[in-house]
Amino acid sequence: MPPTNDDAAYNELCAYTLSLRDGAFIHQHVVDAFAAQKATERTKPITLTFALVGLYLHLEKHFTGKQVQRAHMQLARHKRAWPALPLPATRGAMSAAEVMAFPPGPERERAIHNWSASVWAAYRDCHPAVEELWSSQKQGDR
Repeated sequence: MPPTNDDAAYNELCAYTLSLRDGAFIHQHVVDAFAAQKATERTKPITLTFALVGLYLHLEKHFTGKQVQRAHMQLARHKRAWPALPLPATRGAMSAAEVMAFPPGPERERAIHNWSASVWAAYRDCHPAVEELWSSQKQGDR
């Protein structure tokens, strides 16, 4: 499949967030939002699950990108069958291209948060499964 304008914007956005070298690692939210937004029937269940867990932890539990990255590592340590989560018809009100239209700095970082929130909201039917997966993960780590 040839790259789209949104793919190019995503690549630019990744370059931008990686260049920040911020301790919060906002780049993780970009990766998770894009993966969930662009998921198809061919996307591996682990990819979508990790993206949605990342968005959940960021938006519901207020994790930084660095904390989400650590959570992904915790999840990866446990071998399991990852759930096949349903794909919503629409995947959020914003795109990577729209985020890139904001000026660098706090405005773009707010746009990344808003984009992440719009993608997470689009997957509302998956929220209980994602929350349960994270809850069972936390109990298994005790």
